[in-house]
Amino acid sequence: MKISVFGLGYVGTISAACLAQMGHEVIGVDVNPNKIGMIAQGQSPVMEAEIGEIIAEQMKQQRLTATADGAWAFARTDLSLICVGTPGKENGSIDLTYVQRIFEEIGDYLSSKSSFHWIVLRSTVLPGTTEQSLIPILEKKSGKSAGKDFGVCFNPEFLREGSSVWDFFNPPKTVIGLLNLSDAPPLLALYESLPAPVIKTSIRDAELVKYLDNVFHALKICFANEIGRVCQALKVDSHELMNIFIQDTNAPIH
Repeated sequence: MKISVFGLGYVGTISAACLAQMGHEVIGVDVNPNKIGMIAQGQSPVMEAEIGEIIAEQMKQQRLTATADGAWAFARTDLSLICVGTPGKENGSIDLTYVQRIFEEIGDYLSSKSSFHWIVLRSTVLPGTTEQSLIPILEKKSGKSAGKDFGVCFNPEFLREGSSVWDFFNPPKTVIGLLNLSDAPPLLALYESLPAPVIKTSIRDAELVKYLDNVFHALKICFANEIGRVCQALKVDSHELMNIFIQDTNAPIH
């Protein structure tokens, strides 16, 4: 496939490099010239095991390129991953400035593109954001209708810093949020070779499952820390205790 990745931060860089390694033609897009320059030299703009070697190899194979020209990248691809940041504000809400700006630009790109294009959001946003805020931006800017003239879906990432390359190729699940569950976006084919179930759901469910995963993993860490304190007080080996405990695989959460 021909894929453009908007935003070469942590998630965008990992996604672009790993998709190129899978054999796809990938164009990374970012406003930061330092990131563009590093990828052009076969270097990674983020610190992560294996990613530097992957970028160097994919640049050599000419499957990965990087540019600051979003219109150029969009015109030459059929699917765009949006991986820009959604930082937190002081009041606890998230800042959608960067996402909204990218969607405004893509709306302009869509207005002059005759072929069908998929826009795939990977940035973490609250449930309802894609449908209530971002799709209206695309439709207003392009003069086209989502689901008819272009596709939109939400594809959350489950990457852990330090093991993100392994996580990309060995995900616990692949979730694709769609406006219409009968749609068959190219993402289905994109991920079919990965050893994990592909789950089609609504966009709102896909937006929320990212938060659910984050909260549950935080809960597990807090639980393990508390057990560690109990074990220390009782002079019990916490690592051995947890190794025994996690053997229970018959108590799933329902």
